[in-house]
Amino acid sequence: MGTKSLCLLLASVLVASYVYTPIPENIEERWKLMLINAEFAEWLGLMHYMEVLMMITSIEYTAPISDENVTVTDTKFNNVPARLYMPRKQSSGLKRAVIYIHGGGWCVGGSGKYKAMEPYDLLSRWTANKLNAVVVSVEYRLAPMYHFPVQFEDVYTVVKFFLQNSVLVQYGVDPNRICISGDSAGGNLAAAVAQQVCYDLEVKVKLKIQALLYPALQTLDLDLPSYKDNENKPILPKSLMVRFWSEYFTTDVSLQEAMASNKHVPAESSHLFRFVNWSNLLPEKFKKDHVYASPIYGSSMLGKKYPGFLDPRAAPLLVEDTKLLGLPVTYVLTCQHDVLRDDGIMYVSRLREVGIEVIHDHIEDAIHGVLMFITSPTDLALGHRVANKYIEWLNINL
Repeated sequence: MGTKSLCLLLASVLVASYVYTPIPENIEERWKLMLINAEFAEWLGLMHYMEVLMMITSIEYTAPISDENVTVTDTKFNNVPARLYMPRKQSSGLKRAVIYIHGGGWCVGGSGKYKAMEPYDLLSRWTANKLNAVVVSVEYRLAPMYHFPVQFEDVYTVVKFFLQNSVLVQYGVDPNRICISGDSAGGNLAAAVAQQVCYDLEVKVKLKIQALLYPALQTLDLDLPSYKDNENKPILPKSLMVRFWSEYFTTDVSLQEAMASNKHVPAESSHLFRFVNWSNLLPEKFKKDHVYASPIYGSSMLGKKYPGFLDPRAAPLLVEDTKLLGLPVTYVLTCQHDVLRDDGIMYVSRLREVGIEVIHDHIEDAIHGVLMFITSPTDLALGHRVANKYIEWLNINL
């Protein structure tokens, strides 16, 4: 198929997607929603779906350009790429630091050399400037080329390297004022890394706070009330989240199919469901009229072939309560119109049950990825207001 024909096909289906996708009235930049829902390309046999998403998001990539407030450079920490944001403000003391992990379903997005999507670049700039903080935006390797635990290991490598006293001195960072944060799949990685840091005896400097923005935190129950309520919502419908989860572990479609029917957890792992039992962990207003049903177990073979989806490093909600005890003060942002809403809320409940201080910021009128809809510091749209709330929390607590 020629380039012109391909472009015509793409344009035609984009228009159809735009017309037929329901979009909340308060969401800006409708073309982004139209692009993200472009499942048609794989249907036509043109390329792998994740390749399509990478192509679409590459439109947003921006080079490391410094401005009057922040010096931006691409670098590597222990051979893992990262983008570094250094505030230009003079400071009489040590600076705070935020380690940020981008979202994108472990498959798209970017923050490393020539791969920073504009919304992530803007958010990191604002954070560095408003907090006068060093921001490290991690570029981990992506699925489907690389599968779990590569993404976790890349992020953990950067965090462990950065938390060395010699590195903190190099960048003028206060070892007592360091945050880890991330959105969506990045929130997943941030939560998993924060858990690991707590009990790594080689890491002497610990995190002061963690901020998890609409994070993906569990693989066991993909039929939560939030998955049912938002099954076909824009940006992240259930089918896409299931695909992100399965591609994180394998390109074997048998796992994706089992996850789609919520019959992927083997009976021998039934004990893990107590960690994600939404009937116990969700406040009543989020249960609505949903009725909890006992899980239907899947093939033991999937658990043996792809044990990653049962690993707490991939699903942080699956850890024992004792592993939550050492976690820092936590901020969790959830969105009402988001399949991942209940993941974040259940984590809030579990953290509070073991005595961790948690701030839960729930945005009633937002869809998943609301922080991707930021444009400029003067924009008063929802995405910008949410970003301001997040940065203000960091400023107060870090």
